[in-house]
Amino acid sequence: MESIKKATFAAISCVHVPFENKDAKAWMLDTLSNNPPTHFILLGDLFDAGAVSVHPSEFEHALEDEYEKGYKYLKEIMEVLPDSTELIWTHGNHDDNILAKDPRRSPRGLRSLLSWNKHYEFGELFRTWKQIPYSKSKKGMYKLGQVYFYHGFDAGANSDDLETLQMAMMAGGHAHRLFIRGHTHRPTMGVVQCKRSLKIKLPWYYANAGTMGPLNPDYMNRRDSSGWGAAMVVGEAALSEPRRPSTSDWDANVVQFDGR
Repeated sequence: MESIKKATFAAISCVHVPFENKDAKAWMLDTLSNNPPTHFILLGDLFDAGAVSVHPSEFEHALEDEYEKGYKYLKEIMEVLPDSTELIWTHGNHDDNILAKDPRRSPRGLRSLLSWNKHYEFGELFRTWKQIPYSKSKKGMYKLGQVYFYHGFDAGANSDDLETLQMAMMAGGHAHRLFIRGHTHRPTMGVVQCKRSLKIKLPWYYANAGTMGPLNPDYMNRRDSSGWGAAMVVGEAALSEPRRPSTSDWDANVVQFDGR
């Protein structure tokens, strides 16, 4: 079978079941069914993982409940995509909290039993997704030609720009790469080029997929969530390196859900 020379992709982030945005999910499923990509990437935080949080919460829910809802969420995505679609899940910090080596979250002796991949009922479906560990390193990114996908680590001002520069160096420092992440819940207005200053541009690019989770959670009542939004990063990428290293061989856009 001849391998494809170009891949199409769609990426979402930060679902946070059981608090997923149902309207945004319906929009996403409809979009995917009409324009199915060759690669679908979940950029992490499928789970909210409230049961292992170190922060007190008014919303107590068991991991079992989250695994069931996460299973149903992924299953709905799989049902609208062709069987040939590559399914990738780059773990986020909330996913990683479940297995983190932190006794405040879970006892060490029970940690190995908590993996969603080992769940007696839902684990088989979870294991069909290629899973990338949560790591601020090259191994924590999924590469598709010149495009890199990962969850994200920093959430402060200009974190998209600054973190892209860090990840670009970890990926080898090659120019014209695109880095797609989530984590901040704030989608970018399209693809953005990194800058050293207002006038000096750098040869790396980024896009943020926002969140498919709640847009006005109670814990943000005293913070600004006005920039939060549901979105999906879509595009295409050549699977081989361009003949001229000074060129980019990808195209991408951030499509935002108009229901915010």
